[in-house]
Amino acid sequence: MDIEVLGSLSVRENGIPIVPTAPKPRQVLALLALNADRVVPVSTLIEELWDDNPPRSARTTLQTYILQLRELIAGALLRGGDADTGAKGILATLPGGYRLQTRGGTIDHQEFERRAGAGYRAMDAEDHPAAARKLSDALALWTGPALADVQAGSRIALEVSRLEESRLCALDQRIEADLRLSHHRGLLSELTVLVQQFPMHESLHGQFMLALYRSGRRGEALNVYQRLRTTLVRELGLEPSAALGRLQRGILMAHPEAGALAVPGAGSGRRPVRTG
Repeated sequence: MDIEVLGSLSVRENGIPIVPTAPKPRQVLALLALNADRVVPVSTLIEELWDDNPPRSARTTLQTYILQLRELIAGALLRGGDADTGAKGILATLPGGYRLQTRGGTIDHQEFERRAGAGYRAMDAEDHPAAARKLSDALALWTGPALADVQAGSRIALEVSRLEESRLCALDQRIEADLRLSHHRGLLSELTVLVQQFPMHESLHGQFMLALYRSGRRGEALNVYQRLRTTLVRELGLEPSAALGRLQRGILMAHPEAGALAVPGAGSGRRPVRTG
């Protein structure tokens, strides 16, 4: 079974899609897919579907959704010439819950974490060409917002937030690697969009300031700082970090070392500061 959640939900058995069109069974499959090869408790599935107000028939209705998913799996097994494998062996009932078995298939979010981890290790080793390449490979697995076509309850929403944060961390580090490789001009259009998308993310703003400064656009770099400061003060009552302030002052004074100043939040890049 091959699972994709980094974009629209895709679950394929023998290459045959098994994602239902009805919202609730789709929601159940999405949560099982996020936890593939692990038991998902019945209580967790019920919470995902109905939050704190499950109907009296919640368990029976959940069982109906599971049966619908097994029918789709059985159809895919039959079409794929794998009729000897039962659907119950792939979507298994276990004490207290259900488990979706991948049987050695691919799971895109796990592959993303593997590739991103290799990129982080390359950054730690200061192998910036390899880091940029590996992190780009990781980010290429994303085709849109995680589970963009799934109605999300509290459990899926939490997992989606975690995945999106992981994506942002990898993006932050890939941009940092490109800056270390002096690809500042090529980053300008991407960073223009990102600082609008994340108006309180200090690391991205610092990277944008540095790319602008190195491209001979000092005034625009200083304007980026002022816009961020205005937003942080208005929304959070906070001033920009000391690191970002040092970058701003270095650019303001056209200090010869300003172009080499570390970007705030850089380094490991796995804990972005003040996202918005």
